[in-house]
Formats: sequence, structure tokens, C-alpha cells
Amino acid sequence: MPETYNSSKSAEINSTLNLKLRKDAVELRELVAAGTSDDAIQERKEKMLNEVYRMLAYAFGEPVSHFDWEYRDDKKQYHIDQNLTPQSFFEKYVGWNLDDYVSIINAPTDDKPYNHTYTIEMLGNVLGGREVEHLNVSMADFKQLAIKQLQAGQSVWFGCDVGKSSDRQKGVMATDVYNKDELFDVDLAMSKAERLDYGESLMTHAMVITGVDLVDGQPTKWKVENSWGDKVGSKGFFVMSDAWMDEYCYQVVVNKEFLPDNLKQAQAEEPTVLAPWDPMGALA
Repeated sequence: MPETYNSSKSAEINSTLNLKLRKDAVELRELVAAGTSDDAIQERKEKMLNEVYRMLAYAFGEPVSHFDWEYRDDKKQYHIDQNLTPQSFFEKYVGWNLDDYVSIINAPTDDKPYNHTYTIEMLGNVLGGREVEHLNVSMADFKQLAIKQLQAGQSVWFGCDVGKSSDRQKGVMATDVYNKDELFDVDLAMSKAERLDYGESLMTHAMVITGVDLVDGQPTKWKVENSWGDKVGSKGFFVMSDAWMDEYCYQVVVNKEFLPDNLKQAQAEEPTVLAPWDPMGALA
């Protein structure tokens, strides 16, 4: 699908969709209060969803069923692969078994003890898809799992609070980018758990870790590939300090083969269900 105005600047369509959903929520609650039958309410819901689909199609275009992929390889040779479907593209060029990958989080709040699995009520954006589950671990385990996957030659998808203490143009994410405490002569320090509990931080963006700098076996900084084009950072790549990862990284996705036995056992347990508004459900 070609880029549209809304695909690169989604704030306006997001705001309009939120307005639409809230307006529909008002109507649905009124129907329930009036004793409307379940069948009639379901019929109205389906019409509302059709309207949402139409809005998205106007903004982004209809999802494609077949497409041609054109690219140049490392030797600048041109290639074209025609009449692909999304599934055939995945099978031919990706080929991963996604069931081998698990979500690992670091949420050091009292309601989420480490080495246990959690899910969030009403979370999920794929109809009929598998339930989203997160294994909560210490930051030390969190980093070691990411490092193991990088050392095996695989990048690491991660979720973070990208707007905190970062410079978009320079492509730097570091806890000392700004010093607002000294500027205003106040103490603004909060722990990671406090920021989560009080709504000061949550996952807002996903990127990919492609490298790590290790000194005596310990990470000092991480190489990050963003999706904001090559006009920011170093041709689209950012540098993330290890201290920034400690404070503002919340989720990585890794292959289960890198989990030690105790975490494999924890990941297989029945998940605890968290409230729909839990910050660990912000990014899915």
C-alpha cells in the first residue's frame, strides 16, 4: 500500500477514531439501559465496526490481497517478485515460527512479582489470535535475554517510552540528555515503579535493537533501528544508553530457546489477568 498523509501523520485520524468510539460507547450504553435485545445490540455493533473500517479505508486505503515487491540487493542488482500475498511473502522471506517467541517485560511494581506471567483483560488486536502474555523478569534477566538473541544474530523487538529524555533529531536516548532538576532547582526523580503506578510513564513506541556495546561482559549502550525515516538520528538509527534502558524500556520479544529453565517454567504457567488499563497493555 502506498503511503498516505494519515499513514505518516496519524494523530488526526487517531483523534477522530477515538471520538467515533466514544460516541458509539454512549449509544451502546443507552441501548443496554433501555433493555434492548442482545441481537439488536450486536447488529448495531457490527454497523459501527463497518463505519470504523470505512474511516480507516478512507485514511489509509483498502488492505491489499496481492502485491509486487521490488528491491535491490547488496550488490545493487534489481529484483521483482510479483503477485505475492502477505502470507506468501512471510513464508518466503521471513519464515519464522512466531510461536517460538515470547514477550518479556520489566515492570517492577508491587502487583507484578517477577518470574510470573501476566495478561491484560480485553487486550488483543487480532480476532481469533492467541492471547497476549507477558513474562515479568528482573532488569538483569531482561538484558541478558536481549543480549543472547543479539549474539545469536537476531535483532530484538522492544517497547519503550520513547519520548522520555530523548533527542529525536540527534537520535540519542539517555537519562542525562536534559537536566530539568537543575534548571528548576527541584527534585523530579521517580523510580521506574512509581512512574508506572502514577501514570508518568508507559510504553508508547516499538523499535528494534540491532546491536549492543559490551565492556567486560556488561552493556553500556545499545544500537536501535527506528521507523521514523532516515532524516532523524544517524540515518534512522539511534543510540540508547544502558541507563535509559533501565528506566524506560519495558518489553522485549525473544525466542524461547534463550530462556533458562526457571523462566521457561514461569512462562508456561497460567497468566494472572490484569485490569484493562494496566500500563503493560499500552503497546500490546
